[in-house]
Amino acid sequence: MPIVEADIKYRLSGGAANADVNASLGGAKSSVEVVDATLHNLFDIVAGDEAAVGDIEYRCIYIHNGHGSLSLQGAKVWIETNTPSTDSAFAIALAGEGLNGTAETIVNENTAPSGESFSAPADKASGLSLGNVPFGQHYAIWLRRTVTAAAAAFASDGATIRVEGDTAA
Repeated sequence: MPIVEADIKYRLSGGAANADVNASLGGAKSSVEVVDATLHNLFDIVAGDEAAVGDIEYRCIYIHNGHGSLSLQGAKVWIETNTPSTDSAFAIALAGEGLNGTAETIVNENTAPSGESFSAPADKASGLSLGNVPFGQHYAIWLRRTVTAAAAAFASDGATIRVEGDTAA
């Protein structure tokens, strides 16, 4: 059976059993998946004081190939839907540790990971290349949320990350 969307898992970082999205700041891959289609499933609510002065926060997640036998070939990741707010933006970066690496741990959510290059690819053609991800293996990515100073309140700010690739079957 070919790899299907349900085989691609998005897992938190921060330790093998970390379930706290606010602690998803790099380190070991968690067995806990990011909750899909839920507001604040990865980033917290932007408080009024943060919105007034602006805020940049980071999270690290792992893209895990959960298929039992097939590699996800030529995999790419991109921002399928970026925020509808004009006062914020999301960007992504591949973790420099590469396939099966353990992403560096940052000291807090406002500290950028070292050496990663962020961009906002909006489609598969411009997506960031993960290469081949064999079954049971992973690739860490970083997400950055930037909120500009004097940002207006926005009820459902967020972005959708997508991963896609080919499979031999």
